Amino acid sequence: MSASPTAAPMLTDGLRASLDRAQTQVNGLVLGKAHEVRLAFVALLSGGHLLIEDLPGLGKTTLAHALAATLGLDFQRVQFTSDLLPADVVGVSVFDPQARRFEFHPGPIFTHVLLADEINRAPPRTQSALLEAMAEHQVTVDGTTHLLPDPFFVIATQNPVDLSGTYPLPDSQLDRFLLRLALGYPSEAAERDLLAGADRRDLIAQTLPILGADDVIAARRAVNAVHASDALIAYVQALLARSRRHAGVRVGLSPRAGLALLRAARAYALLLGRSHVVPEDVQALFVPVASHRLTADAQGESDAALAKAILHAVPVD
Repeated sequence: MSASPTAAPMLTDGLRASLDRAQTQVNGLVLGKAHEVRLAFVALLSGGHLLIEDLPGLGKTTLAHALAATLGLDFQRVQFTSDLLPADVVGVSVFDPQARRFEFHPGPIFTHVLLADEINRAPPRTQSALLEAMAEHQVTVDGTTHLLPDPFFVIATQNPVDLSGTYPLPDSQLDRFLLRLALGYPSEAAERDLLAGADRRDLIAQTLPILGADDVIAARRAVNAVHASDALIAYVQALLARSRRHAGVRVGLSPRAGLALLRAARAYALLLGRSHVVPEDVQALFVPVASHRLTADAQGESDAALAKAILHAVPVD
């Protein structure tokens, strides 16, 4: 099923060079996490949203800020707390006595890139305020629908659910995220460079944008043109089927999860300079796309371990 790389369709040399420089720039700000940075760009170019889950202090917010600064898009950050209300995110209608009508005051969600920092510290009602926005790219307030900017990209960070003061995200909310990734501790060499280098916040403040809204939209169109063969689609379908009967899994992957996996694999192939998807693309993405969509039937095995076991159980024909 593999083939030699070819030029990606609809991607100009200038845009390809800009995407490469953008990834290089983010890698210079988030040291030693090249794979995770590539996954962040996959989420962006796939038209999905990104969930970064890890312990505090490992660079979740730094990655989000570095990505936003490099994209050159409108950016808003919301610190999710236990007293945050839905109106604090989406906006509120306020009565104007002179005009004798309600005027809508948009919230921070009306931006290109929204950083929802520590999303699981907010109560479920506020978390759900993002549902319509992430799925439909619009919000409805007092019966009126308001469209969000294009592109619209949510980067959410969350602490592990066993930390105090956290509210686990419901399955419906988790499913809105195309990818979930963890950064983990840096390598010894990367940590040394980090400790010896300049403050990341100062570096990000000096960062110049490389991409813009039109570039992101053009790259997303190119992702849609990346070819997935019938054999590749059959491989993805076999992974979905295996997830539904795998030992230890109570709820397997839905067809929407399969569509998300294919879309992410197309973006991954595009970033590697190919016009077609190969099984290695699917394998590189299966755990970050699938693990948060699986429900274990017991507390024993983690969802990431289940996703890896499902991947290893399905051969490539």
